[in-house]
Amino acid sequence: MSTHNSSGDEQMQLIQVDPVRRNISLALTQVIVWPFIYLIFLMLLIFSKKETFTTETRYILFGHSLLVDLIFICLTDLVVLLSYNLVLLPLHFCIPICMLMEAVTACAPLTIIAMCVERYVAICLPLRHHAISTSRRAFMVILMIWIVSSINPFIDMFILVSTASHEYLTQLTHCHYEIMIPEKIRVFARGLLYIVGLVVILIIEIFCYVMIYLAARAASGDNKKSASKGQRTISLHILQLFLCTAEVMCPYIESVVMQYDIQSYLTVRFINFLAFSITSRAVSPLVYGFRDEKFYTAMVYFIRCKNNTISQLHE
Repeated sequence: MSTHNSSGDEQMQLIQVDPVRRNISLALTQVIVWPFIYLIFLMLLIFSKKETFTTETRYILFGHSLLVDLIFICLTDLVVLLSYNLVLLPLHFCIPICMLMEAVTACAPLTIIAMCVERYVAICLPLRHHAISTSRRAFMVILMIWIVSSINPFIDMFILVSTASHEYLTQLTHCHYEIMIPEKIRVFARGLLYIVGLVVILIIEIFCYVMIYLAARAASGDNKKSASKGQRTISLHILQLFLCTAEVMCPYIESVVMQYDIQSYLTVRFINFLAFSITSRAVSPLVYGFRDEKFYTAMVYFIRCKNNTISQLHE
C-alpha cells in the first residue's frame, strides 16, 4: 500500500524546490486567508447575538454555511502552515484532520442546495413556507447534512485501518486526503462520486432557478422584487457550485502537471488553492452578508457600536 503513496522524503523535496518562492507563497496565503477568517468569524458573532437569525430557517442555514467555511479555511490554513514549514506528522495524526476536512468539503454543496430549496419554498410556495421552513426542521437538515457528509470519510478510515500496515500508519507525511485512499482506483471513484453528486445538486438548483424565474415574471410589486432577488441569490449559489466542482477537479489537473515540471505544479497548486478553495468560501458572505438587508444592517450596527466603544475607551 505504501508504494502507491508519496513518501515523506519525496513530499519534502516537493516543498523544498524553491525556499524563497515557498516563503513568498506562504506569506501571500496568510494575507489573503486571514481577512476571510476575520470576516466569517465576525458574521458568526453577529449571527449568534440576534435572535431573529437563530430562529429563521434561511439564516440558520446561512450560519451553518459560515461555520463550515470557517472550519475548512482554518484546517486548510493549518495544513498549509505545516507543509510550507516542512513539518511532517505521523499518518495516524493526520487521519482525523483529513476526515474533518473531507466532511466539511461535502457539507458546503449540501448546505447550498438546502438554502436554494428554502428560497424556492419561500417564493413559489409562500402559503406553506412557515409550515415547512421551521427552525426545528432546519436543524434536522443540518444534522442530516453532517451524517451524509461523514459517511465517506468514515468508510475510508475503516478500510485504511483494516488494510494498512503499522508501518504505513506511523510513517511521516503531510496531511492530505489522498493518504487515506492510496489506491488510484479509489481516488478516481471518489472524484467521480463527488462530481455525480454535484451534478445532481446543480440539476436541483437549476429547477429552483427556473421556478423562481417563472414566479418573478408572474408576480408584481413586492412579490416581484422578492422573486427577482431570490433568482439572483440562486445564481450566486450556482457560481458557488461551479467553484466547488472546479476544486474537486484541481488535484487531477495538478497530478498531470506534476509529471512534467515540479515548479509548474507548485504554481498551479497555489493558484488553484487561492482561486477555488478560498474564493468558493468567500461567496457565502457575499450572497447573504452583504446582499441581505437585515444581516447587512446588523453588521453595520455591530461595527459602529464596536468602534464607538473603542473610541470611548481612548477618550
